[in-house]
Amino acid sequence: MKKALRKQVLQELKSLSKEEKQSINDWLTDQFFQHPFYEEAKTIATYLSFPHEFQTARLIEQAQKDGKTILIPKTYPQGKMDFVLYEPEKLERNSFGLLEPQGEFTILEPSQIDLIHVPGLAFNPSAYRIGYGGGYYDRYLEPFPGHTISTIYPCQIQDFQPDSHDIPVEEVLIYERDF
Repeated sequence: MKKALRKQVLQELKSLSKEEKQSINDWLTDQFFQHPFYEEAKTIATYLSFPHEFQTARLIEQAQKDGKTILIPKTYPQGKMDFVLYEPEKLERNSFGLLEPQGEFTILEPSQIDLIHVPGLAFNPSAYRIGYGGGYYDRYLEPFPGHTISTIYPCQIQDFQPDSHDIPVEEVLIYERDF
């Protein structure tokens, strides 16, 4: 079921026009910057987006201008993930085609992170998410003490039952309405 849902939502995301995506991205980014979680956070973990996802470049750039420390994920085998300081000069493409830090980097502990901007393909009305299937975020978020938020397109709202190991996101910003 999750596999079929991933495929369906991915197709819907890829079918959005460039103009529609830009309009939604701009609106969601503005909402993100106005959210109390963002305003209060000093250290924010986010992701480097695929072309079909919510685009994080403007978010990262503005957060840095606002004096916030930006972290990005570094993944390892067996579903392990850390968040490391965002240093663009140390990025290389990984096997999934994502830019990821290489060489030496600074890992921050979960207790040092105020807010995680969580990616996902599908979200249900209770803010549970379906990611790409690696389980990285569910494992990381289970003990995470800080805030979590996601920014999604309307086509990403889907009705599904979460698995017992799934961890909901605290806040989901969706184009034109929140849940």
